Amino acid sequence: MKLGIVTDSTSDLPPHLIEQHGLEVVPTLLVLDGKEYADGEGISRDDFYKRLNTLQTPPTTAAPSIGDFAARYDSLLTRGCDHILSLHAAATLTTIINSARQAAQDFPAKITILDSASLSMGLGFQVLAAAEAAEDGLEAALQAIASTRKRLKVHAALDTLENLKRSGRVPGVIAALGGLLSIKPLIELTEGAVKPAGAVRTTKQAAERLLDLLLQHGELERLAILHTGAEARAKDFLETLMQTASQSVPREILLVNVTPVIGTHVGPNGLGFAAVKR
Repeated sequence: MKLGIVTDSTSDLPPHLIEQHGLEVVPTLLVLDGKEYADGEGISRDDFYKRLNTLQTPPTTAAPSIGDFAARYDSLLTRGCDHILSLHAAATLTTIINSARQAAQDFPAKITILDSASLSMGLGFQVLAAAEAAEDGLEAALQAIASTRKRLKVHAALDTLENLKRSGRVPGVIAALGGLLSIKPLIELTEGAVKPAGAVRTTKQAAERLLDLLLQHGELERLAILHTGAEARAKDFLETLMQTASQSVPREILLVNVTPVIGTHVGPNGLGFAAVKR
């Protein structure tokens, strides 16, 4: 069986991995100052985060259309794929997967739609696991995803909760933390739910706490350091990690400036990680 793999751009997969594995990535949509952008086109991630706090009207996001997914499915099947695995951002946080499911109805028994229950490289690592197992067929790919998901941790230290509160995607307990003076909340994304993971008073303390959380996972198979327009902060975090636990991390560590489609909701200057335990 030739298996095609589709995901959406909230997976944050770097271009070289998309090309290496022949993945199809459907862009989500960003609306900025009344103009609609396909994720990755028209505005760079760096430019977006530089502008985010200066915008008079907060940006908004939208899922790809049913037609966007249908076109990718049709293309893969026309090119010889026997089946397609379409893996997407958490359904509890976005409607992206709904568009994929509706598009799949036009291709009976040809598309398997899967909710990753995650975002960013939490989704991306599941996609990579599926791609690496794809030669052995759909069941092997699904097993690889399930294995990765069991060992996956996604944490973040947010600089502000204003964006998340405005989006309506934050539980009240986390919103209450963010309302306290000079509090930097830490969150965990697990099984599609955003949960509190602590709170500190400074960005330095946030990075230290985040490092503690990462080191608790032990030896790692995959790791991505995530940030929202905070490359210097992410590099400092990575340097400290390498000084502390270089033997426990994989050879390739990804440094990912998170897509504006996610950054719109979590705000700038955030730091986080997606890690898969060995």
